[in-house]
Amino acid sequence: MVNASQHAPGQRAHVIFQSLSENDTHCVQFSYFLYSRDGHSPGTLGVYVRVNGGPLGSAVWNMTGSHGRQWHQAELAVSTFWPNEYQVLFEALISPDRRGYMGLDDILLLSYPCAKAPHFSRLGDVEVNAGQNASFQCMAAGRAAEAERFLLQRQSGALVPAAGVRHISHRRFLATFPLAAVSRAEQDLYRCVSQAPRGAGVSNFAELIVKEPPTPIAPPQLLRAGPTYLIIQLNTNSIIGDGPIVRKEIEYRMARGPWAEVHAVSLQTYKLWHLDPDTEYEISVLLTRPGDGGTGRPGPPLLSRTKCAEPMRAPKGLAFAEILARQLTLQWEPLGYNVTRCHTYTVSLCYYYTLGSSHNQTVRECVKMERGVNRYTIKNLLPYRDVHVRLVLTNPEGRKEGKEVTFQTDEDVPGGIAAESLTFTPLEDMIFLKWEEPQEPNGLITQYEISYQSIESSDPAVNVPGPRRTISKLRNETYHVFSNLHPGTTYLFSVRARTGKGFGQAALTEITTNISAPSFDYADMPAPLGESENTITVLLRPAQGRGAPISVYQVIVEEDRPRRLRREPGGQDCFPVPLTFEAALARGLMHYFGAELAASSLPEAMPFTVGDNQTYRGFWNPPLEPRKAYLIYFQAASHLKGETRLNCIRIARKAACKESKRPLEVSQKSEEMGLILGICAGGLAVLILLLGAIIVIIRKGRDRYAYSYYPKPVNMTKATVNYRQEKTHMMSAVDRSFTDQSTLQEDERLGLSFMDAPGYSPRGDQRSIGVTEASSLLGGSPRRPCGRKGSPYHTGQLHPAVRVADLLQHINQMKTAEGYGFKQEYESFFEGWDATKKKDKLKGGRQEPVPAYDRHRVKLHPMLGDPSADYINANYIDIRINRE
Repeated sequence: MVNASQHAPGQRAHVIFQSLSENDTHCVQFSYFLYSRDGHSPGTLGVYVRVNGGPLGSAVWNMTGSHGRQWHQAELAVSTFWPNEYQVLFEALISPDRRGYMGLDDILLLSYPCAKAPHFSRLGDVEVNAGQNASFQCMAAGRAAEAERFLLQRQSGALVPAAGVRHISHRRFLATFPLAAVSRAEQDLYRCVSQAPRGAGVSNFAELIVKEPPTPIAPPQLLRAGPTYLIIQLNTNSIIGDGPIVRKEIEYRMARGPWAEVHAVSLQTYKLWHLDPDTEYEISVLLTRPGDGGTGRPGPPLLSRTKCAEPMRAPKGLAFAEILARQLTLQWEPLGYNVTRCHTYTVSLCYYYTLGSSHNQTVRECVKMERGVNRYTIKNLLPYRDVHVRLVLTNPEGRKEGKEVTFQTDEDVPGGIAAESLTFTPLEDMIFLKWEEPQEPNGLITQYEISYQSIESSDPAVNVPGPRRTISKLRNETYHVFSNLHPGTTYLFSVRARTGKGFGQAALTEITTNISAPSFDYADMPAPLGESENTITVLLRPAQGRGAPISVYQVIVEEDRPRRLRREPGGQDCFPVPLTFEAALARGLMHYFGAELAASSLPEAMPFTVGDNQTYRGFWNPPLEPRKAYLIYFQAASHLKGETRLNCIRIARKAACKESKRPLEVSQKSEEMGLILGICAGGLAVLILLLGAIIVIIRKGRDRYAYSYYPKPVNMTKATVNYRQEKTHMMSAVDRSFTDQSTLQEDERLGLSFMDAPGYSPRGDQRSIGVTEASSLLGGSPRRPCGRKGSPYHTGQLHPAVRVADLLQHINQMKTAEGYGFKQEYESFFEGWDATKKKDKLKGGRQEPVPAYDRHRVKLHPMLGDPSADYINANYIDIRINRE
């Protein structure tokens, strides 16, 4: 916060934000305050962006004036990414009015795009030759305000306004910044800036590279001269300007002639053929670098003269004056008297050439020249053919023939490549294209040029029409593999051949790449949002279409079995055939489609509950079985013109649930649990009375019974037996609908509470202690799977005693048994006890023969056992009761 009245005009206050080197789209958000009570401007609040420690440059955003006594929010969208770094500097500049306040607060770095400022795409370098026009194209995404200003900012601080802004779509626009006839002095770093009251967008810096076309410093050197030729050395080691040099040419002309020719040269030495004898020529070298306007000025000229021809009887000095593709202009030395030795003579020019590759079709012709004519043009020739010419001098005295001279017509542009010769093989991001040589090459094919451009795409993320790209191939390369293409995109290809004279007609064809499978934005398998016994809630994220928009989303549920080869997230195998739950159940398959969602229903990440018992586009999403483990897959499909691409990823795993033996989880209904606890309290009161009587009876009969070992715990066991019997009858009378497992847990909890209670007493407080300890013991029991396994124990069958060392394994087996365990063994024990008592009652006091010994199994609980432990320290003893 700056109080303008306490500072002098022109003073500045800076807040420098930390250096940022981001690798993804982000946004810098801040709040500002500009207010003066009388409406005067307290000053100017500006924002600067310094890149890689360079100069500060001009402000990318500024605000002045009084904007009310409230805070305003602005955003800064900087498109500078790693490895480059940038630093944001906020500046408050005091105005001459010196009234009001300027404030800055809430500077935030957000990891998502700005909503109020556009984000620029990457700005590329621009290279042009000196004197040519340059242009920067700034593509931005976002909504541009009407008051938005677009500027091209030079690193030194100069600003260039945009020539025009073209809206490509409602959220994408293109700003163009032309620079006319650039020079070397304008070479610098430039970036695009958008300015509005609500924020600013800043692109990366791109370089304007201005190259000077090369020019040789020294003239060419003459190596050898003849009557019709000159051999020169280019002498291009020293140049003025910039390279690289892509083409060298020789420009030569007669010193006093009206014409000039330019020949492309590939070596350092060059021989100029078919020159006129005893003629002076001016020869210069031209150098060219890449790009328009890349040819420099001609270098210093070399003046050289051809040698004179020896006097001959026949006409000499036959040379070409001009060689074109379909005509040949020849000239020869004028005939003097010393040659003709006659004022009457006839000069005939005879030539022949072949029509095809075979010499059977030959055209022959002789043409008589008019008197004094030493130049003739042969027309209607074929390009790039040898034409054989000789001069014949005839006078009344005789006939003399000159030597035959062979000329070759110049090359012409080649004929067009046949469209039917184009063959191609499209892939997802590549196209293999092959073609054949033109039927009429009209010269030596030097290269092939292939241009291609995207003209149509099913992927909305692809800009069409795209930029035109051009590649060149050597004469012996009639194929090419185009890579880094967009899937599902139609490209227009044009192929044409080139000779030394230029390009021929292009052959056009349209090729469409195949679509690719969609891609997901899941780095790892995410944690589920929620989970219950029958459902699991996962986060569904929209996929990115590649070549075609997403057609449908599908949620697949697969049972996870240990012996099966599990799918890994992002695996190759997907689910191409939709399968409902009923169909999967009928076919015995491991997976089914739980839901199918339209692509429009998932514009952004949203939660989805697997097992919510709903139907999604004909696919039932049934509740999950708690005793089974499941794998949840998310699949996206793209359909286009008969092609289908799938991608699936595992997004969650639901494990089989485990039951808890805590008292509050035994029953699902709180009313039933309260009823059980009430009955148990009443039963415990009855038990106290019965226990006193049992103890008296046991003490009286102590002399009549012989125990194997541990007599004192046996009394406790008998008390437990009586209590168990009484309680079992009460429980069966209250609720016959309880499951065996719930009854077992109640019986064990109450029985154990009584046996574990230290210092048994009929008082109410000790009974409460026993119940509490039993609850603690059950609450500490280990969890077990919901599914019930087959039991090795059988009803009504007793088993040998278990050693203390083997007790833990024995308990684990009984815990996982189906319908047996602690409960069954107690029931078998009490059934034997009750049967004996029942026989005594039925006999009415009669004495029936009974075995000398009754063997019973008793469960003893140590007095020092920990009620909250995960296991119970106990032992089984055999009680041999002498009943004589």
